[in-house]
Amino acid sequence: MTRTPLFTPVLIVGCLIILVSFAIRASFGVFQIPIAEEFGWLRAEFSMAIAIQNLAWGIGQPLFGALAEKIGDRKAIVLGALIYAAGLVLSSFAVTPEAHQLYEVLVGFGVAGTGFGVILAVVGRASSDENRSMSLAIATAAGSAGQVFGAPLAEWILSFTSWQNTFLIFAAAILAVLLALPLMRSPQPVSKAELEESMGQILGKAMRDPTYTLIFLGFFSCGYQLAFITAHFPAFVTEVCGAIDPTGILASVGIGTTSRLGAVAISLIGLANIAGTLLAGYLGKRYSKKYLLAAIYTGRTIVAAAFILTPMTPATVILFSIAMGSLWLATVPLTSGLVAHIYGLRYMGTLYGIVFFSHQLGSFLGVWLGGRLYDAYGSYEAVWWIGVGIGAFSAIVHLPIKERPLTAAAGA
Repeated sequence: MTRTPLFTPVLIVGCLIILVSFAIRASFGVFQIPIAEEFGWLRAEFSMAIAIQNLAWGIGQPLFGALAEKIGDRKAIVLGALIYAAGLVLSSFAVTPEAHQLYEVLVGFGVAGTGFGVILAVVGRASSDENRSMSLAIATAAGSAGQVFGAPLAEWILSFTSWQNTFLIFAAAILAVLLALPLMRSPQPVSKAELEESMGQILGKAMRDPTYTLIFLGFFSCGYQLAFITAHFPAFVTEVCGAIDPTGILASVGIGTTSRLGAVAISLIGLANIAGTLLAGYLGKRYSKKYLLAAIYTGRTIVAAAFILTPMTPATVILFSIAMGSLWLATVPLTSGLVAHIYGLRYMGTLYGIVFFSHQLGSFLGVWLGGRLYDAYGSYEAVWWIGVGIGAFSAIVHLPIKERPLTAAAGA
């Protein structure tokens, strides 16, 4: 029996696209202070732009998933990259909060077209049953790899040029990845029964299934926590963290300011998540995905609560970044794998896209509340505690999920 290789051209190109897309997306928190200071805006103004970006990403995800299933994965990715670049270029010319908020709609749709919904669906279809869980984990980890250098790269570029030019550089980068797209030719190993069912039939079955509702609700807190931390953590660390010892270890490796520490913290989260996500993919093949998800959300709840209850120092920032990073995107291969396992591969992009909309509703709320409550109270503490509460909620709602294929459940 021929063993299907794990690393295929589809997986490699998919990883490259997600890596660049997420490197850019993960850097937006670094622009919070420079843009607010240049125009004298409240923190909530640019926070709203990032929140709208996340919401547009969520709205665009099922649309791009359905589009990819209709016109082809590669055409949908090209469209996503073009929209992404257009949003970044227009944002570089924005001088009002309303303009930034409008153009971030394009950026959000661009992320949808070059992000998890489309890429994970094509990777999932191109993978064998044996390799699927690990392939999804590797593609997800590529997003974390982008996060490793995205925020520090943006901070480095900002050290010698303007935020406007940084956006233009990022626009060129997302277009450059399209050069690798011809290598992404994906087979679609779906069953005859899946091919015979229409999208409407599958969607109808999913919408009537309580398990799909639980998956949808459970993904909300993931988006809230990730987007809030990505957008606000660099500024939070810059303003609240204790001073960095100029003779200490951090200073010796080039982290001499809290601003730099905030950017590096996002990078550390991404670095730790590469290991965490790959481990989740490995375990997802061997153990119940719903229990793994419940454990991850429980871990996040504990880590976030411990961090906010402890006085912030450079050491606690690093420890938090590593601990939260190990749980960061570990939910994605498990959630997408759960959708594929229960509802099949044919319309995985659309079904996962709808679930991902819940994630992005949480993202919108996390980013928007972060800016609004900071401006109202001068503190992020309330936003952290809301994240702790909904993290516990997500841990609980995954427990009743029925983890078996819908066709098997219907026949039982």
